[in-house]
Amino acid sequence: MTTETSTANTSGSAGGEYLTFTLGKEEYGMDILKVQEIRGYDAVTAIANTPPFIKGVINLRGIIVPIVDLRIKFNLGNVDYTELTVVIILSLSHRVVGVVVDSVSDVLTLTREQIKAAPSLSSSLDTRYIMGLGTVDQRMLILVDIEKLMSSKEMELMDTEVA
Repeated sequence: MTTETSTANTSGSAGGEYLTFTLGKEEYGMDILKVQEIRGYDAVTAIANTPPFIKGVINLRGIIVPIVDLRIKFNLGNVDYTELTVVIILSLSHRVVGVVVDSVSDVLTLTREQIKAAPSLSSSLDTRYIMGLGTVDQRMLILVDIEKLMSSKEMELMDTEVA
């Protein structure tokens, strides 16, 4: 039996700590180091002519923060805001962005061995933003490269800062 160093994509899917959250029936994870804070979902100020997944903006201690609903972005069906709905405030490349998720579960530490490469699938979730699949006991986590997703061309959140 030969030993492989890792079956996961080596560009960012090394072991580490991941904040786990749910969207619909699936559980996702993102690098905990990108998370600034977690807040309950509050009303946002809508901005005209934005894509449907950009809910609007909030004023967070003097910083205007765009709010993205990941359920809408990933085409995951009905969007229903409950008392469990939260906004994860992210600090990404000198930009603060909020993402709406159904709920936050916990923080998990994953080793390299627990992260497998993402399969190439034809699905509503673009696999370019999936770092890999994490497994913990009987749980399967879809590990999202949240910075790559937020800086993607269709999001237009990271590269359109006004000076």
